[in-house]
Amino acid sequence: MPEIFRAYGFVFMFFSLEHEPVHVHVIGKGGDAKFVWSGARFDLMECHSIKAGDLRNIKKMIDDNSDIILRSWNQYFKGNDDNKANMV
Repeated sequence: MPEIFRAYGFVFMFFSLEHEPVHVHVIGKGGDAKFVWSGARFDLMECHSIKAGDLRNIKKMIDDNSDIILRSWNQYFKGNDDNKANMV
């Protein structure tokens, strides 16, 4: 599970056998969420047991670091043609 970064008690990561579209999982404090790249920004796709205040912090962290998330995805999956994400 490639970890991108940690913030606010959450791990921002993706799984090693991921699929397109580009997305990021956020796990911590007994909850999880998934944000999917729309081509312009990451949008919340699903959320389980994350408080509203934490979700706002997570969204801001993703918005402020979307370039890092996209770069991490592309670097990790670059060698695997089935999972390439040339979305940047």
